[in-house]
Amino acid sequence: MDPIKFITIPCALFFTFFLGSHPFIFAQTGGYSATSKKIIIPEGGSLSGRITEKDKGTALPGVTVYIPDLKLGVTTDSAGYYKFNNLPSGSFLVEVHSIGYKAITRSLFISGPVSQDFVLTDQFVEESPVVVTGQSKATQIKRSPVPIIAVDHDYITTNLSTNIIDAIARVPGVSALTTGPNVSKPYIRGLGYNRILSLYDGVRQEGQQWGDEHGIEVDQYSVDRIEVIKGPSSLTYGSDALAGVVNLIPTRPAPEGRIIGDIQAEYQTNNGLFGGSGMVAATKNGFEWMARASHKQATNYQNKIDGRVFNTAYNETDASLALGLHRGWGYTHLNLSLFDDLQEIPDGARDSATGKFTQTITEAGDVRIASDADLKSYAMTPLHQHVQHYRAYLTNDFILGSSRLAVNLGFQRSVRREFSHPEEPYQRIAGLYLQLNSYTYDIKYYLPEFDGWNLTLGVDGMYQDNKVDKGTEFVIPSYHQSDIGPFSLLKKTFGNLDIAGGARFDSRSFRNYALYSMPNPETGFDMAVYGADTAGADFHFANYSHTFTGFTGSIGATYNFTERFSLKANLSRGFRAPNIAEIGANGVHPGTGIYQIGSGDFKPEFSLQEDIGLEYTSPYVRTGLSVFNNNISNYIYNQRLPGSAGGDSLSGNPPVPTYKFQQGKAQLYGGEFSLDIHPVRTLHFENTVSAVYALNKGIDPKLKTNDNKYLPFIPPVHGLSELRLDWESRSSHIVNGFVKVQVAWYASQNRAYLADNTESATPGYALFNAGIGAGITNGKGKTLCNLYIMGNNLFDVAYFDHMSRLKYFLYSSTDTNPAHGIHNMGRNIAFKIDFPLDLKL
Repeated sequence: MDPIKFITIPCALFFTFFLGSHPFIFAQTGGYSATSKKIIIPEGGSLSGRITEKDKGTALPGVTVYIPDLKLGVTTDSAGYYKFNNLPSGSFLVEVHSIGYKAITRSLFISGPVSQDFVLTDQFVEESPVVVTGQSKATQIKRSPVPIIAVDHDYITTNLSTNIIDAIARVPGVSALTTGPNVSKPYIRGLGYNRILSLYDGVRQEGQQWGDEHGIEVDQYSVDRIEVIKGPSSLTYGSDALAGVVNLIPTRPAPEGRIIGDIQAEYQTNNGLFGGSGMVAATKNGFEWMARASHKQATNYQNKIDGRVFNTAYNETDASLALGLHRGWGYTHLNLSLFDDLQEIPDGARDSATGKFTQTITEAGDVRIASDADLKSYAMTPLHQHVQHYRAYLTNDFILGSSRLAVNLGFQRSVRREFSHPEEPYQRIAGLYLQLNSYTYDIKYYLPEFDGWNLTLGVDGMYQDNKVDKGTEFVIPSYHQSDIGPFSLLKKTFGNLDIAGGARFDSRSFRNYALYSMPNPETGFDMAVYGADTAGADFHFANYSHTFTGFTGSIGATYNFTERFSLKANLSRGFRAPNIAEIGANGVHPGTGIYQIGSGDFKPEFSLQEDIGLEYTSPYVRTGLSVFNNNISNYIYNQRLPGSAGGDSLSGNPPVPTYKFQQGKAQLYGGEFSLDIHPVRTLHFENTVSAVYALNKGIDPKLKTNDNKYLPFIPPVHGLSELRLDWESRSSHIVNGFVKVQVAWYASQNRAYLADNTESATPGYALFNAGIGAGITNGKGKTLCNLYIMGNNLFDVAYFDHMSRLKYFLYSSTDTNPAHGIHNMGRNIAFKIDFPLDLKL
C-alpha cells in the first residue's frame, strides 16, 4: 500500500481501518502468511551482550542499558555483561549510557535470542539526553525535525531552583512566569499559560491552571529528567499544546534484579527552605514497584530592597506509589500520587509612610504592619491557598504480533481553595473553592514497519467537570468540557534523511452553567443558590455552550550530513480552544487582586510556525542555532481597562483594577544560539542566547503606537555563560566532582505592552551564580553520598524579572509608581546532600 495515501485519508477512516483490518495490515508487513492465511505472532526473545571501553577493551561495570518504549533497564555486571530476558518481539530503540562516556543509541529487532555488544568512547562534549519519549515513540533527538531539548537528573540536581519549572527556566527558549518562589508557569518562545501543555510521565497534567498564579502541581523531587518540545505540538497532544510541551519524567524503575533508592535533603538560606525526599524501588522477575515521600517548607523570601516579602511562605507535602508488570506481551504500570500545598497569597500592600508590608485583619479592610515575627514565621497566615492534586493513571503497552497498542488512562482531581477572610471564625471559609475532575485517555496503535515507513494511529482526549459553588467569591462559572482528537503520524528514514509528519482533527465541547448568589444568613457571605432561591439573587454567569474544532498538522525533515553536522526544518500548525477564564471570567480573583472579564465570542487560536535548526558537534566544540517564525490568528491577551475619567477602571468591592481579555493577530519570531567549548575533557565553557520578538498584529495601523504594538509578557533577550571544571580523586574517595561559576544576564525589555498600564518596561540585570559538589565513595568505589553547595545571585542584586507578577504588586490599587513593585529573590545559598542506594536483590 502506498504510504503517502495514509496522509490524505481522514483520521476517522484510520480507526475504521485499524479496528477492522488487522489481517490486511499484517499482509503488507510480512507478519501474515499467504500460505496459512493466519497471523504469525513471533515468540519473545532476549537481548544480551558485553560493554567495553574503546581502545582499552576493558569491561565497563555499572553501565545502564535501557529500552525506553518498554520502560525496561538493566546494568552491566563486574565483567561488563548485561542481559534482558522475556522481551517481546519487535524493533526497539536501545540506549546505552554511563557517566563520562558518549551515549549510544541503536535500533534493534528482537526475535528470539539477540546478542549485541557495545563499545563506549570518552565523552569530551557534555551531552544532554539523546533520546526523547514525549512523541509517538522513543526517538533520537538528532533525528527528530521538531525542536526538542532535554535535561537530565544531573542538570536538575546541580542547578539551584525553588520549584521544578524554575529548574528549566534557563534552558534556551524556555522561561517562567512567576508569583514568588514556589509558583511558576512555563513559557516557551514567548508563549505560556494554556498554550503550554505540561505532561507527567507522558500523561496530561490537569489542574486549576487557568490563572497566571496557578503553578504546576508536581513533586519536584520526583522528576528525573525533563523534555521540552518547542513549537506547536497539537498534532500529538491536541488543544493546550499550541506553543509546546513540557514533559516531566519521574525516576525510572529499578533495573531488573536490583533495589535502588535515595534520601535527599536541602536547606536554602534566603527563605529558610527545608526540603527532603525519600525513595525506594525494586524490580524482580518483571515485577516492579517504587514509593516516594517528599516535603518542603519555607518562610517569606527576602531581597535588599523589600526585606522579607510578606505572604510568600509555603508548606508542601507529596507522595507517590508505582507498580508495574513486564511480560512477553508488553507491560502495564499503575501510578498513584498526592500533591498537597499550602501557599500564602501576597497582595503587596504596604504602609505608605514606612514602606513596611501590612496584613489585613478585618473584613472591612483594616490592616496592621506585619511584625518581624510574622515575616520570619513558617505558619500560614489567613490569606493563603490550599492546593490538593490527586492522580491515578494506568499506562499499558501491548505487543500484537509485529505491532503495538499503547493505552493510557488517567484520573486527576484538583481542589483549590483560596482563603480570603481574615477574621475568626470565618478564616476557614474559602473565598474561591474550585473542584476539577479530569478523565484522560490516550490510545496509540503502532503499525508494523513497512518498507521503512512507520505509521502511528491514535486518539486522545479527556472529560472534565469543574465546580465552583462552595466558595464565597466567583470569578469563573462551573463547567464541563470534553475533548477528542484522532490523529496519524508517519515517519520514514532514507539513509541520513529523516522525514516526519501527520494530521489531526480536534473537537472540544464546552458548556458552563448559570450561577446566582445571595448572602448566607449565618455568615453574611455570598453563597451560590439555585432554582426557586434565585429570586432576588445576584446574577454572575449565564448558561453558555460551544464546540471548538480545528485541523492541525506538521511536516518536517532532518538531514545528518555527517555524525557531527545536522540540519532540521519543520512546518507545523497548532490549535488551542479558549480556556474557562478567557470565555467566562467575571469577578475579582483573590489571588491576583484584579477584576477579570472574559468573552464568550472568542474563536480558537491557530498558529503556523516555521523552524530551522543547525547543530555541529566535535570532540572539543558543540554549537547550535535554531530560528523560528510563528504567526497566530485569534491570539488572546489580557488588557488593563482605562477609566472613563482617566486612570484605571475600577470594579468590585473594594474596587480593584479591571482587566479584559482581547483577541487579535500576533507574530512571534526569534531563536536560540549555543556554543560549548571543551578544550580538555574536564573544562567546560558553555554559552547560550535566547531571543523572542512579539508583535501585536491586531491593532488598526492608524491606532498603532509604540505603547500597543508589542504583545504583553514577552521575556527579554537573555543568555547564560558557565565555566565549569570537573574533577575527581578516586584515591581520596572523591568522584563526579565539579566547581562552576555562572553569569545569567537579561537585557532590558522595552518592547512591552505599555497601553493602559497593562505592563511596564523592565531594566536589564546580571546575576552571578556558583556551585561546587562531589560524590564520596567507600573503599570499593561505591558512592556513599553526594554533597552540593550552590549559590544564586551571589552579589545580592535587586532586580525585577520582567516575567514576575509580583513586579506589579504596588502599595495600593491607586499607587502608580512602578518602583513600588516587589523585587525578586536576593542572594540564596543552598546546601544539599543525597544518599543513594543500589543493591542486588
